[in-house]
Amino acid sequence: MAKLILVPTPIGNLEDITLRAIRILKEADCIYAEDTRVTRKLLNHLEIDQQIFPFHAHNEHKVLQQVVERISGMNQAVLVSDAGTPAISDPGFLLVRECIREGIEVECLPGPAALIPGLVASGFPCDRFVFEGFLPHKKGRQTRLKALIEEERTIVLYESPHRLIRCLAQIEEFLGSDRQVAVARELSKVHEEFVRGTATEVKTHFEKHPPKGEIVLLIEGKK
Repeated sequence: MAKLILVPTPIGNLEDITLRAIRILKEADCIYAEDTRVTRKLLNHLEIDQQIFPFHAHNEHKVLQQVVERISGMNQAVLVSDAGTPAISDPGFLLVRECIREGIEVECLPGPAALIPGLVASGFPCDRFVFEGFLPHKKGRQTRLKALIEEERTIVLYESPHRLIRCLAQIEEFLGSDRQVAVARELSKVHEEFVRGTATEVKTHFEKHPPKGEIVLLIEGKK
C-alpha cells in the first residue's frame, strides 16, 4: 500500500535528527523537498543518496495531482521541509489532504518544530497556547493582531528578522507596551538567544542590536 511519510528535519543542529528519520530517508522511493539544495546538503551529511523532487509553496498547487499519482504507485514517499516538521508554516497540508482523499496512508514522524522549544523556554505558561504562524505581511496583519488582544493563552508567532521590530511596535500599540514577550532566535544553533521583557524593552533591545536568523516570538496571554 502506498504511503506518504512526513519526516521532520533539524531546525539547526544536525544532531537533532532521529535514528528513525535517517532510516526512513534511506528506505524512501523518493523524497519531496521544499528546497532540494537544502535537503541535498542534509542527505550528503548523512551519506544518503536519494532522488529529490521539489515541492514548495510556489509549485504545490500546480504539481499536486501529479505528485499524488506518482506517490500512489510507490511503496513509500517522503516529504521534508527545509527545517522542522512539514506543513507547520511550510508546504505539506495540501499534499496530506489529497493523499488522504485518494486512500494513500499518511504518517508523520515526531521531531523538531521551532515553536515547541521556543514556547517551553519562554517562561510563559505552556499548558495552553495558540499558534498563529506567520502574520500576513500587509493586508490583514493588524486585524490578526487585534483579534489577539483578549487572548489569555500564550501566543506563538514566527517572524522574520526584518519585520520583528515592526511586529513588536504593533504589539505595543494593540496589546500594550507592558505586555511580556520573549524572542527566541536561532534555536539549537551556535548563536541561540532568548530576549525577554516587555514589548517596549525587547523592541529597544533589537533596535540597538538588529536581529538575524530564524525567530520565534512568544507573547504572554492577557491576565
